[in-house]
Amino acid sequence: MSVDRHRMYLDILEKHKGIVFKVARSYCSNEFDREDLVQEILAQIWRSLDTYNDSFKITTWMYRVALNVAISFYRSDKSVAYKHTEMEDRLLSYDMDKEREHEQSLSELYEFINGLNDIDKAVLLMYLEGESQAEIAANLNISISNVSTKISRIKQKLKQKAA
Repeated sequence: MSVDRHRMYLDILEKHKGIVFKVARSYCSNEFDREDLVQEILAQIWRSLDTYNDSFKITTWMYRVALNVAISFYRSDKSVAYKHTEMEDRLLSYDMDKEREHEQSLSELYEFINGLNDIDKAVLLMYLEGESQAEIAANLNISISNVSTKISRIKQKLKQKAA
């Protein structure tokens, strides 16, 4: 393992680990499953680091990895054991105090997100993160107009739920 690769991995996670936790929370309501999913995402980010194409934003690439792992997580055989690189404790911690400030709103939002299908969840998470419709489309291998339609429909569902 090169020191540069390890440092790059740590830097990426330190700056953008919130993506991993948002995806995990959106796809797993059970805390133990969520922890397993976080581990799988972190491991896949490590394994996929050499495939990162710097013509994309690092957050776009992380979403692609995290969402692919999340979507396939429960479809795969959970009995397969993965070797995990030992990670620093600080990478696995997330400042939940910031989220607790808006806990009620977040709970309602995550409840809404959990009710969406896998593709709509992915679209919404990336949209909320500020990804462009083109980036979302590229990540999910769907057209930009399809992304636009999905965002519009998700907004309508959210408005109906709020009413």
